[in-house]
Amino acid sequence: MNLRQLPNLITLSRLLMTIPIIWLLYRGDYWAGLVLLTIAGLSDVLDGFLVRRYGWATELGAWLDPAADKVLMLGIYLAVTLGGLLPIWLLVLVVGRDAWLSLGSLAYRRWVGPLQVEALVISKINTFFQILLVLAAILKVGILNLDPVWVQLLIVIVSFTTVTSGVVYTLVWGRRAWRHFHHTRSVPEASPRA
Repeated sequence: MNLRQLPNLITLSRLLMTIPIIWLLYRGDYWAGLVLLTIAGLSDVLDGFLVRRYGWATELGAWLDPAADKVLMLGIYLAVTLGGLLPIWLLVLVVGRDAWLSLGSLAYRRWVGPLQVEALVISKINTFFQILLVLAAILKVGILNLDPVWVQLLIVIVSFTTVTSGVVYTLVWGRRAWRHFHHTRSVPEASPRA
């Protein structure tokens, strides 16, 4: 095996772990679900370290790593929502934001050109609070019996950061598209030589 592919194999294992994590959380087996979630989180750290430390970046990995993270996050939200720990409208909001950005990305690539997607600060904040909310919801019911006010507060924060990150990405990509079309129209056509 080529060692350069090791981060991709680790990422693939994280993607495959999504299925038992969803099943365990849905069934209410929170301890086992949290153990697998911890392993998945550590695998994300490990594959990122290997890519940065040894330069084992690949085109497949650039696509697979964020896809695995997104599938895992959406799967967890689906499981805890179906398990009654989070409201359905929040799941719709989280999935809707991702669907909106995916459609926007496809449209940009189709009509504008290649799209360099960088993680904005608001997106990182959103991801952090999404993870924190899931952990708090699981701990509230299954393990520590947390005060529900903390979960409600996190639901408000996640709602705000989800909408805000979607709007910010839309504005950033929209401004780039506007500049592209404006620049294209403002460049004069070369006059034919006599």
